[in-house]
Amino acid sequence: MNLSVSDRLLLLQEITNYWLRELRPRPELPPDFVDRMIGIGKTDSIPPNDVEVEAMLEESLV
Repeated sequence: MNLSVSDRLLLLQEITNYWLRELRPRPELPPDFVDRMIGIGKTDSIPPNDVEVEAMLEESLV
């Protein structure tokens, strides 16, 4: 493959831009991010326990 000097420079520029995009600084996560994600997972996948069921029944009867 015979690339001209200008083609080589363009290729180098594309590679550099790619690496700059991939290695850019990431924004920091808020401190409670993990706790909120764990809470979302718990509410979606774990059924309520007996105490929670009783509380929901009492609320619905009021």
